[in-house]
Amino acid sequence: MTESSLPPPVPALAAEALRRRRWLRIPAPWRRPLAAAGVAVVAAWVVIAVFAPLIGPDNPLAQNYDILAAPSSAHWFGTDELGRDVLSRVLSGARVTLPLSVLLVILSMIIGAVIGAAAGFLGGWVDNALMRVADLFFAFPGIILAMAVAAALGPQLRNAVIAVVAVSWPSYARLVRSLVLSARTAPYVTASRMLGASGWRVLLTDIRPNISGPVFVLGALDLGNAVLLLSGLSFLGLGAQPPTAEWGAMVAEGTQNFNDWWVGLFPGLAILTVVLAFNFIGDTLRDALDPRTARAVRLS
Repeated sequence: MTESSLPPPVPALAAEALRRRRWLRIPAPWRRPLAAAGVAVVAAWVVIAVFAPLIGPDNPLAQNYDILAAPSSAHWFGTDELGRDVLSRVLSGARVTLPLSVLLVILSMIIGAVIGAAAGFLGGWVDNALMRVADLFFAFPGIILAMAVAAALGPQLRNAVIAVVAVSWPSYARLVRSLVLSARTAPYVTASRMLGASGWRVLLTDIRPNISGPVFVLGALDLGNAVLLLSGLSFLGLGAQPPTAEWGAMVAEGTQNFNDWWVGLFPGLAILTVVLAFNFIGDTLRDALDPRTARAVRLS
């Protein structure tokens, strides 16, 4: 028997078994390639957003270079119409788009959850009044209503965030209301009420943990939409104003220089990668929190 045909030593087998056990501890949905890709892309952009001043080759606002210089070894993403380094501006734009997108999703989630929980738990005229307000927001396309709100408040990044929150909370309100209506008659809620717990205590301690999963899934899926809406408002001139480095505003600058493709291409690719990554994570989170979907993933 040759040396190459000998079985691996026992320590190697033990290490391989340990690695396999660690891999199997990861939930099945998160072991899929798209889930890993989404997590990796988001993690990379978070690192870029945190360390952008150190990673970027230059000040994103500095006008130190030739105007509309094509990508080269000196400027990997080229320069814009004011002689600013596009790579530095794309990296700096992550510090604007990502935190604001997460912030507006959190605000929408909180506002919608409070309104939806009140409507579902109190019922009666409170439910009718709150849901009619939500229906009023649903009556208009999201981007059109966000444009109207941002235009009324004034072209500013803060107002763009307020506009996106204004059009996003009804989805959370409707979802939380339906979940609360389903959980309100559950046996564990009835038992808690019979033990003397108040209505709000039941809502916070018994119902809230059981409805948080779908709300977080909707929030994860909504992050990509938030990036698109925020960038769209900036693209239309209703969000970030010059000279702020924001991806949507940079794409708008690229539309003024069609022959210089790099001005709008690279911030557009940044938006594309972030939105796809958030969608991958949202889909995976939904599969992980839905028992029926998770079971199907394990069997596939």
